[in-house]
Amino acid sequence: MKDNKNGDSMPKKMKSLRQFIANMDKVSLILMIILFGFGLFSIVSASTREAVNNLNQSVYYYFGRQIFILSVCAVIYVIVLCIPTKNYNRFLVFLAWLFVLCLNAYLVFRGSSTRGANNWIKIPIIGFQLQPGELAKPILIVMTALLIESRAKYFRNPHIKHWKGIILLLVVGLSTAALIFLENDLGTALINVAIFGVMFLASPIVKKEKWATIGAGVSLVIVMFITIFLFNINILSEEQKSRLTNFADPCDIRRRNDEGYQICNAYIAMNLGGATGVGIGKSTQKYSYIPEPHTDMIFSIISEEDGFFVGAAIIVLYMILITRILLLSSRALTISNKFICLGVATYIFLHILVNLGGLFGVLPLTGVPLPFMSYGGSFAIMLTLSLAIVQRIYVETKSYRVKF
Repeated sequence: MKDNKNGDSMPKKMKSLRQFIANMDKVSLILMIILFGFGLFSIVSASTREAVNNLNQSVYYYFGRQIFILSVCAVIYVIVLCIPTKNYNRFLVFLAWLFVLCLNAYLVFRGSSTRGANNWIKIPIIGFQLQPGELAKPILIVMTALLIESRAKYFRNPHIKHWKGIILLLVVGLSTAALIFLENDLGTALINVAIFGVMFLASPIVKKEKWATIGAGVSLVIVMFITIFLFNINILSEEQKSRLTNFADPCDIRRRNDEGYQICNAYIAMNLGGATGVGIGKSTQKYSYIPEPHTDMIFSIISEEDGFFVGAAIIVLYMILITRILLLSSRALTISNKFICLGVATYIFLHILVNLGGLFGVLPLTGVPLPFMSYGGSFAIMLTLSLAIVQRIYVETKSYRVKF
């Protein structure tokens, strides 16, 4: 009898697995694989000079490291995909948020810096670096979504004041961003604030209180800037000030060899690429002209080697992915799932906007990685984790609708 029961259970498990796979969003999964795959091979080409000349390593040094990172991403994706969203415990998520808060506080008080920013913790055993500011983003999204869901009826009640709940939401949403800003990582801090800002604006908080909160925040920022101006307080490094004031014309003769060096050479790379590119591996700008071209400047090398059409295709794929996540947000079954999808779509969009905006000279260059393309572990792992949560929400939504 035991053998029969075990024999019956196996086909049921296989059927359940096949049904789970059938309910997955194949489009977003394929887009993720294509983008990560293209990014992986772009890193090989973009990182050759850095690996050979600066590190005295093989041309495949960064390729091997990124393969390891993507292997970790794949394991995390499968694990997260197996966890039902109803099991997301507010207390455990709060502990994760508190842990990230402590890591960022440690970086603030540690005081050492990497190129002006104190935003990395080296992991000596495996030789990789951890960026707590990146860990904060998905945790912030899930934590904010769970808080909004738990207080949705409270926020919707027009007969009571909701300031205690709003203050709690603001503390959760802005505290990590404040610490990241103190690490001199302005780009990551602003993205954290913007993600929270979008989720806050979409929340069920009564409009009057929502706009009063925004008004108070704007007033506080104005007072802060006036105080900084009157007392000549320095809250930005010289490099940050330079990027904020000189990004519009990086090739000007006064700054093209200084603060405009990276962007001006990125312009040259994209111009050399033209419509179809100079050919894979044939970039000239990656040789000493663009520092670390395999990180946040990788799109300029992609444009040089593969051309305008490939660069435009990448942007189109980004937009398709974001659109699908937003569509899922509108169809999700729970408030928390809706806000998680909204937060993840905002997260991806902001990284694309800030990275490419800086590259094209529309925004200041902040060193923010480009999704799926830039070399690095912390961002790739957190991006994968976020997409795995979205995929899980898609499976649960589709499964419910099929049953219904």
